[in-house]
Amino acid sequence: MSLNHLAIIMDGNRRWAKNKGLPIKLGHKAGAKAFENAIENCANLGIKILTVYAFSTENWKRSEEEVNTLMDLLKDYLGKMQEKLKDKDVKVNVLGDISAFSPDLIESINRLQDMTRDRSGFTVNICLNYGSRDEIVHAVKKIIDSGISSEEVNEELISNSLYTKGMPDPDLLIRTSGEVRLSNYLLWQLAYTEFLFIDKNWPDFDKSDIEYAIEIYNKRNRKYGGC
Repeated sequence: MSLNHLAIIMDGNRRWAKNKGLPIKLGHKAGAKAFENAIENCANLGIKILTVYAFSTENWKRSEEEVNTLMDLLKDYLGKMQEKLKDKDVKVNVLGDISAFSPDLIESINRLQDMTRDRSGFTVNICLNYGSRDEIVHAVKKIIDSGISSEEVNEELISNSLYTKGMPDPDLLIRTSGEVRLSNYLLWQLAYTEFLFIDKNWPDFDKSDIEYAIEIYNKRNRKYGGC
C-alpha cells in the first residue's frame, strides 16, 4: 500500500515561537522553512502529492499585524519558490479563493502556477484563503449556475466541482502541534483518509516524521467502509 497523497495541517508556528520567547513572525518564518524541507523530503520518499493548509478563511480573524506579516512572508516565499523550482519537475497549485488577496500577491500566485502548470513529477497543493465549507458552497453554486438538474448531481460531479478536481483524495492526513481536529480542512476529500496527529509543532517537523508517518500508514488496513 503506497502513500501517494499526503495532506498536512501545518499547525504550531505561533506556539513554537512563544515557547522559545521569540516574535510570532519568526515562528512563521521557521514554518516556511519546514514546508520547504517537507516538499523535498516527500518527493525523495516517493510521495506524489503534498497538500498543505497554509492560510484558512478563518485566519483573517487574527490581528492585523499578524495577517500583514503572513501576507508579506507569503509573497516573499512564493518568489523564492519560483527561483528554487525553476529547474525541478514540481507542479504547484494554489487551492482557495485568492481574489481576497492583494493584486501583487495574486500576480505572484498566478506566476508560480503558470510556470509549473505542465510539470508532471511531484505536485504541491497550497491551500490559501481556503475553508472546506466555503469550497463546498462554491462547488454547489458552480453546479447550479451550470444548469444541471438535481437528478444529475452525484458524488463524482461534486468532486469535479471542488478545487481538487482531477486529484485523488489524500491517503493520509497529518496534523502537528497535538491538536486533534480538522479545522474546516478538506472535509469532502478526507472521507476515507487515515489520520495521524503528531505532538510536535510544525517548525520542528522533519524527514523522520514523514518516515514515521509512512511506517504507520503501511500498518493501517484501509477498508473504505467495508468489513
